[in-house]
Amino acid sequence: MQLEIRPDPAEVGRARRWARSRLAGSGIGDEEPLAETLILLVSELVTNAVVHTGCPAVLRLSLPGGTAEPSTVRLEVADTSDRAPVPRCAGDEATGGRGLALVDGLADRWGWSVEGAGKRIWCELDRCAEPGGAEVGHGGAETCRGAVPAEPEPAYGGLAYEVV
Repeated sequence: MQLEIRPDPAEVGRARRWARSRLAGSGIGDEEPLAETLILLVSELVTNAVVHTGCPAVLRLSLPGGTAEPSTVRLEVADTSDRAPVPRCAGDEATGGRGLALVDGLADRWGWSVEGAGKRIWCELDRCAEPGGAEVGHGGAETCRGAVPAEPEPAYGGLAYEVV
């Protein structure tokens, strides 16, 4: 499922509402921590596309089909800008510049790739079979018990970023 995004900051709220409306049919309840994390990631990636590229974008969600089995939720934002995502080290007083560090801290995996004349930024969250059956893994994200967490690729060329 996908949503076309106009290069307008008001689209961020519309993208959050759209994503939240898709969760119910997938078996992900509003009370699950995964739901709030997913909505936050939608907000960050759509904001980056809208604010930093000035181009239309497409938001895609791949959600599990109403099952309680362990699964992966994938979020993608594709835009037509050839500008690579650039992480920033935001100062203590800065009101922005932490989006990609937040994505790195919350997602189980994330990355980006060139797509045609633009790019696609993606992230994935692992969903456990039962609420409460999770452990904290990379970046504070939950991983399913018994699962081997994926080794994170070094983000930002090995530089460390702290979300405060």
